[in-house]
Amino acid sequence: MAAPDQGSWPASKVSAPTPKVASMPAALAKNLANFDDLDFHVYTGQQWENLHKSHAQDIVVHYPDGHTTKGIPDHIKELKFMWTFAPDNRITEHPVRFGTADAEWTAVMGFLDGTFTKPMVLADGTVIQPTGKGYHLPMATLGHWNKQGVMGEEYLFWDNATLMKQIGVGK
Repeated sequence: MAAPDQGSWPASKVSAPTPKVASMPAALAKNLANFDDLDFHVYTGQQWENLHKSHAQDIVVHYPDGHTTKGIPDHIKELKFMWTFAPDNRITEHPVRFGTADAEWTAVMGFLDGTFTKPMVLADGTVIQPTGKGYHLPMATLGHWNKQGVMGEEYLFWDNATLMKQIGVGK
């Protein structure tokens, strides 16, 4: 992999070191590296005991369907759902990652990958049987970082209809 240009925003991958950009402010580089660790290790490895390294205890999280949670415990409950029907759920790359010079905001785009191999139980009790189909779902996160170097607010974006189509249960 060639060294990134001084003004570029290089992608990151689970198996590679966090890219360095000489012109990137140190606080922003730290927040982006923290976010890479969050997705590649904490989220993918379900290391929920380490979520506090990137999330404030009272974090407010906004989800694609419009609902919001407050606090790490409620956020973890939401995150765990993906593994109930796709035990191999993971994030392995961030092709787009950048932020504001003051490191207050980061924007990261990645892909959720997995295989629908277990029954999916929806909130209303409906059970969708597994299809064995995989998904490669684009997702994005906007993070608002506090002075303690953790996110106090997080905005999550992905298309649930695309997920359902990819796993063979949507139109």
